[in-house]
Amino acid sequence: MYFKFTFCPIILLLWASLSFAQNVNVVIHGAASIAKTDDNFVCVTLDWWPAEKCDYNQCPWGKAGILNMDLRYGALINAIKAFNPLRIKVGGSLQDNVVYKVGEVSSCPNFMKREDGLFGFSQGCLSMERWDQLNRFFNHTGVKLTFGLNALFGRNESQTEKGLWIGDWQPQNTRDFMQYTISKGYKVDSYEFGNQLSGSGMGAKVDAKQYGKDVIVLKNLVKELYAHPETQPKVLGPGGFYEEKWFNTFLEVSGQGIVDGLTHHIYNLGPGDDPNMMNKILDPSYLNQVSQTYKGVSDVVNKFRPQLGAWVSESGGALNGGSKDVSRTFADGFWQALIGGNYGLLNATTFVPNPDYYGALLWHRLMGSTVLAVTKESDPDLRVYAHCAKKKPGVSLIFINLSKDRSFNITLSNAKPGDAGKPNYEFVGKQNREEYHLRALTGDIKDDIVCLNDVPMVQTDSEDIPAMDPKLVDASTPISIAAQSIAYVTIRDFEAPACV
Repeated sequence: MYFKFTFCPIILLLWASLSFAQNVNVVIHGAASIAKTDDNFVCVTLDWWPAEKCDYNQCPWGKAGILNMDLRYGALINAIKAFNPLRIKVGGSLQDNVVYKVGEVSSCPNFMKREDGLFGFSQGCLSMERWDQLNRFFNHTGVKLTFGLNALFGRNESQTEKGLWIGDWQPQNTRDFMQYTISKGYKVDSYEFGNQLSGSGMGAKVDAKQYGKDVIVLKNLVKELYAHPETQPKVLGPGGFYEEKWFNTFLEVSGQGIVDGLTHHIYNLGPGDDPNMMNKILDPSYLNQVSQTYKGVSDVVNKFRPQLGAWVSESGGALNGGSKDVSRTFADGFWQALIGGNYGLLNATTFVPNPDYYGALLWHRLMGSTVLAVTKESDPDLRVYAHCAKKKPGVSLIFINLSKDRSFNITLSNAKPGDAGKPNYEFVGKQNREEYHLRALTGDIKDDIVCLNDVPMVQTDSEDIPAMDPKLVDASTPISIAAQSIAYVTIRDFEAPACV
């Protein structure tokens, strides 16, 4: 197997070393967990958009949609296999405009541009032949599947309120689809009911009380068809933007034990044509907005207690396919569709990984499900997150440096259990740290090639993901985080009781 060992330019290393370095102490509170994440925390979307989907005078989807993607590409297969497994959601804006060609449905139209259609398109169709192809692909790559269902089937748009869809959801087409899926032995981990129909909606919306009643119908259908609890897919919803009153009403109507995961979407960077997009990505306040939204969803979860808590089922940063000159670059790693538009983890034409693919893969491999609290001196440009290490002893941290001209030298402290004051001792490990530093190839965060520990990440000639080995660093030295970079650090001998 041939590997390309091209190194990042030395000018990048000089530029990084000349940036102003600030000393920061980070305190890890390892006595107790503050939260749990799913083992398959990274989730990406395969979208329904056809090649004719265009925004801002560009048509970036090409043949990257569910219906027209070539599933035989080695680069695509290897990129998914590397996660072992990767959770994929089949869904997106047009999912509520898709019928399934099974049972009584005989015609199977393609999406066509239509001015008065949902998101400017006519109804489309998933044939069972294509569903068979997709499942062979999912089985081959080890995908953990979430399938987004059409929650508008049988409804009609209101004549008095634009965008509001009224009437009961008709489950027959979904019933036939599930029965076919079960008969073939295809594995579905979860079904998500509708896409962006909550609150004010995107293109379409459903009243919260009506949605609550309909999700009960879906849950009963799943329980009827999947008789064994151990193979019963979870029911997720609503898969839209968080609006407190709508979410509360929906859960009050649906009641306990119906929704297994409360899903919401995050696109708080706004439309992809915003000329200020780069500044937004580097502005810590936008990341703070995400945490506030998640807190709102978590508060609703704590009130109604859906079984699996709060999920983010879409998070592309920028709306409408992302930002052409930003979302596919290293900069977007500071903030995911698998492929398509500008915000995919993979290039929509070649299926070659974009820079943020490698950050997502490192998270999946290194960060365990137990979340630890961290505290540090106030500096909004430095973001720090800590988890128990995945499958091995120790803790894993991710450092995100948003600053253009400052690097950080990090020392660590281990908080004493029950000590509300400042920790009085610094942690110095005896084992070498495992460090993974991600930077843009040229130092310009608009670059579409990322370096890991100064080695450019490019697929091999056999289209495999390149080796992603850590740099072993003397534990007695500070952790150095260069300006506008991301670093994952695993410390095997950090003793955190929550990780035992």
